[in-house]
Amino acid sequence: MSSESLVGSRIREKRLDRGLRQAAVAETVGISPSYLNLIEHNRRRIGGKLLADLARVLDVDATLLADGVERGMLDEMRSAAAGSGDHVEIERTEELAARYPGWGALIATQARRIAALEEKSRVLTDRISYDPQLAGSLHEVISAVSAIRSSASILVGPEDIDRDWQRRFHENIHKDSVRLANSSEALITYLEAPEAVLEQSGSPFEAVENYLAKTGFHVAALEAGADPVAVAKEAGLAGAAEKVLRAVLQVYASDVAALPLAAFETTARKLNYDPARIAQSFDVALPRVMRRLAQLPPNQRHPPMGLVVCDASGALTLVKSVPGFTMPRTGGACPLWPLFGALSRPHQPIRMDVEMPSPNATRFLCFALAEPVGPAHFDAPSALQSIMLVMPDPPEPATQPHGVGLSCRICPRTGCRSRREPAIGVSGPQLEL
Repeated sequence: MSSESLVGSRIREKRLDRGLRQAAVAETVGISPSYLNLIEHNRRRIGGKLLADLARVLDVDATLLADGVERGMLDEMRSAAAGSGDHVEIERTEELAARYPGWGALIATQARRIAALEEKSRVLTDRISYDPQLAGSLHEVISAVSAIRSSASILVGPEDIDRDWQRRFHENIHKDSVRLANSSEALITYLEAPEAVLEQSGSPFEAVENYLAKTGFHVAALEAGADPVAVAKEAGLAGAAEKVLRAVLQVYASDVAALPLAAFETTARKLNYDPARIAQSFDVALPRVMRRLAQLPPNQRHPPMGLVVCDASGALTLVKSVPGFTMPRTGGACPLWPLFGALSRPHQPIRMDVEMPSPNATRFLCFALAEPVGPAHFDAPSALQSIMLVMPDPPEPATQPHGVGLSCRICPRTGCRSRREPAIGVSGPQLEL
């Protein structure tokens, strides 16, 4: 059921929430109660002045009634259902969110929190299993405890010990106690994280993305010529997240030096945000232009643009989302995105219209390119990096868009040779790829 066909359901829910009678609302907007009843049961289309009048009576924004739920929240709800392992009516997700937007938002929020906790649990498990510093700290604590216990057991034993030996054992217990206190304090300091870090998922990449998302991936300080190392220190991230952010900001500063914002904005508008034409105009590499397009200030009426970067294994190292576009880190992203296809064709730019398997057939225009990064060496494989720029709601393509999805577990497409596992909770007719 499409978002447009649920306008009546949303009107009915808002009316009931306000405690208004159907006849009273119909009289206020100048229609019959029977006609309003048909509207509320999605049997009559509605728009224009009547929709505005009903929105005014119900004290709600008309766009909320017309457009319904944000696509990003629907994607999060579907992902939450796919990860539950139980049968969930995924095909009715939009209906649930439209009728009960508060519950829909709660489901999406709780799913994000659960995913963050699971990721943090995984990171902590890895630290316990593989972190040499943590293993060394634990060994130091256990060693000090064992030494104190050994000395104390001798002192409380049945044998008489002369004063000189007693003094030595007391000194040993004191020294080992100090060692235990110091090692315990060091262990606690190592395990404890600042409150700001605890709110993050545990993944350094996601921590960096959370920081950049606060400004729409546009860092004004770097645009003004600030030192990327200083900006990274001021971000308040720690450990691996700070190192990742520093590397990202250094690339950002290099892009700014090659493509200053004022000139880049003017050229981007003039060339209709076409990455290839912009790259030719400035005589720079295509990935640099793709990054700069994703870094445009969000409040200057530029079209929304997402960005995804992955390494040769397909692991996502940077994700900037836009409305309707979600690239899951866990659960396996759809391999049909041109981001991954570019890895098999290094140096070959890919332009592709793609379509998500949603009732509204959400479309995106994607530009992708994979190239080696870092210095080249003989007798060693190149380190590849793939980058993809995502533009939502492009003009109608001349050919049929390519079908892509979020992940196999919630994709209703059939006949897909790239499917890794069957979709769960998908009933009714499915889409041919």
